[in-house]
Amino acid sequence: MKKIVIIGAGFAGLAALSRFYNYNKRQGLEVTLINDKQQFSFLPLIPDCLGRGIATEHLVFDLAALSYKKNFNFIKDKVTALELVKKEVSTSVLTLNYDFLIIASGSETNFYGNAEIEKSAFKLDDAQDAAYLRQALDEKDYDAYLVAGGGYTGVEVATNLRVYLNKRKIHKKIIIVERSSSILGALPEWMKGYVLADFKKIGIEVFTDTSIEKVTGFSHPMLIWAAGVRTSDFIQDLKVEKNSQGRIKTDECLRVNDSCFAAGDAAHFSYKNNFLRMAVQFAIMQGNCAAENIIRALNGKSLMRYKPVDLGLIIPLANNKACGIILGTRIQGYLPVLFHYIMCIYRTYGFKNKLGIIKDLIAGR
Repeated sequence: MKKIVIIGAGFAGLAALSRFYNYNKRQGLEVTLINDKQQFSFLPLIPDCLGRGIATEHLVFDLAALSYKKNFNFIKDKVTALELVKKEVSTSVLTLNYDFLIIASGSETNFYGNAEIEKSAFKLDDAQDAAYLRQALDEKDYDAYLVAGGGYTGVEVATNLRVYLNKRKIHKKIIIVERSSSILGALPEWMKGYVLADFKKIGIEVFTDTSIEKVTGFSHPMLIWAAGVRTSDFIQDLKVEKNSQGRIKTDECLRVNDSCFAAGDAAHFSYKNNFLRMAVQFAIMQGNCAAENIIRALNGKSLMRYKPVDLGLIIPLANNKACGIILGTRIQGYLPVLFHYIMCIYRTYGFKNKLGIIKDLIAGR
């Protein structure tokens, strides 16, 4: 029986698991999932726990229960090292051999070595982080709210903070600090302009070409860190080609070598003279493709090339405004907000979670 190991239970890892589950109905594989957390967290709705009041319990799915349902081994542990030549995965307590490996361990908040910031700042890597942040908002009085990073997460967090404060008639500053020359990275200028215009209306300040090393000048500020991500330490230590974030550069079939594939945020895939952005849609497609290619390799078939299909992107703002591009068409206003939540509910794991999110959104309008 061939041994398959998947590192990471994000969208890419769970998509690969589903493909192997369907294959295992006919053929036998020993599939093992390694993840450092007990639960899958639905990251696209994490900021909504603040402004829209989505309960964190509706954004998680138990991996042990899933392993029982889909007949795979689940190990809750942190991967510490990979030996690609020996085909070994080491965790804090054991070493596993594999025939094929999928690295789908996603990304985590990058504090850029600033231990003081890491100790004092809130982050949003999973639903538990959102619960800590929401609890702090409910229990403590802050004199200002600083969001480090003006990318997707920073923008969504800032608008959710404004909605949260408005509901409670709290009039405090919300400031986004972005080290680049503009917010939202490489997105089109019209989208940046739309978001900045909305910020002006709802009172969110933006400072660009600025980075945070230490917070002074406020008596009790809240700092939320969304200033970048990196891959896990075990990937950083791998002797393979990577980008500045540590994402592994793959070939057209998502291979790192003949027995190892990378998918999701852990993969850096070249497409049309550029590299794909981090996105749920790409992670799911890549997880499916990596698993399919392992199945093909096991059956002596040629591998399939990963061909991205970009359905578009949406920047949802918590005050029911949004902008985006869907199938090549610009959209803005309330319609992209609706599209965003429909897709999130569709992609959420578990009927109870889907129903819970719908109820929370209706209650938090």
